[in-house]
Amino acid sequence: MMKTLRVIGLMSGSSLDGLDVALCVFSIGSPFSIRSWAIAAAETFPLPSGWVSRLRALPQAGALELAEAHAAFGEWMGRQAAVFMQKNQLRADAVASHGHTIFHYPERHFTFQLGDGAALAVQCGLPVVCDFRASDVALGGQGAPLAPIADKLLFGQYDFCLNLGGIANISCHVGHRYVAYDVCGANQILNALAALAGKTCDDGGVMAAAGSELPALSRLLDAETYFSAPYPKSLGNHWVQTYSVRQCIDYQGNVEDRLHTACLHIARQIAAQIRQLIAREGLKKNTYSMLVTGGGAYNTFLIDCIHKACNEATELDLHIPDTATIDYKEALLMALAGVLRLENTANCMATVTGASRDAIGGAVYLP
Repeated sequence: MMKTLRVIGLMSGSSLDGLDVALCVFSIGSPFSIRSWAIAAAETFPLPSGWVSRLRALPQAGALELAEAHAAFGEWMGRQAAVFMQKNQLRADAVASHGHTIFHYPERHFTFQLGDGAALAVQCGLPVVCDFRASDVALGGQGAPLAPIADKLLFGQYDFCLNLGGIANISCHVGHRYVAYDVCGANQILNALAALAGKTCDDGGVMAAAGSELPALSRLLDAETYFSAPYPKSLGNHWVQTYSVRQCIDYQGNVEDRLHTACLHIARQIAAQIRQLIAREGLKKNTYSMLVTGGGAYNTFLIDCIHKACNEATELDLHIPDTATIDYKEALLMALAGVLRLENTANCMATVTGASRDAIGGAVYLP
């Protein structure tokens, strides 16, 4: 028996480049399996004026300001979902929202994604699933990354899946299980440096390609203890901003050289983690495949750096998918996580997060 679920995935990423909205259509078999999937329509809505600085400042805000922003951001996301459906004359069964990560401290047993689900549901008129990470954290896990469930169910043909968003994360197919974790800051670093030159991003990595490595900055960036810590592990936006971004912004040097150095740093960390995964998990192949998604997939210089660094240790083929998958994989992931929650099926994998068991994460709000 087959059924179809049409779920809108919402993703507000750490790179603060807008709200990704994607209507995803899943054909589901019984017992539960994803028979087919498609991104039927997708769009990125820019954040309203003032919200970029507001989101960056919220980790230091008071409780009242945080609560007010939680409701307001949920309302705004709900309105965007409604506009998206009306403009494209679409119908959906539910909305699955990641929200925007303000706090992520699994070692202190909490995580917080901004965007009230009740406010969102009322504004868009659909059931909403949100707060996907909290159950896993309560079970002793990292609550991150969530991507491996999509890598398993939708992209299982690849050995590795790399997402180059505000934070780079990687997943690895090991037998019948997946290992995944955050690697390092990525677009958060590069976009912050590009902003020094009055740009929103380093389009295609052109500025980085024109620069040269700053060895002292490389040593500073690579020295953080997180990089040598064993997985499972995860990063929060605050960590990336406090350490990696701040070191790049404060370092004396031209923007091109700092961008060049940051790309080499990201590539080195990714290559180091691939080597660690191959050794620790006992993987034995002559050639590995890796799917690359996220905005960083458009940065030709960064991709060249990653390919070169990884192939110094092993043969690795990089696969860049269609633009819809590059741009909206994380919104697709949220839609899938919502489907799994509605079907009472685990959407957070203990082998990835270190939790005591798999979790069916997500709170459900009705309009």
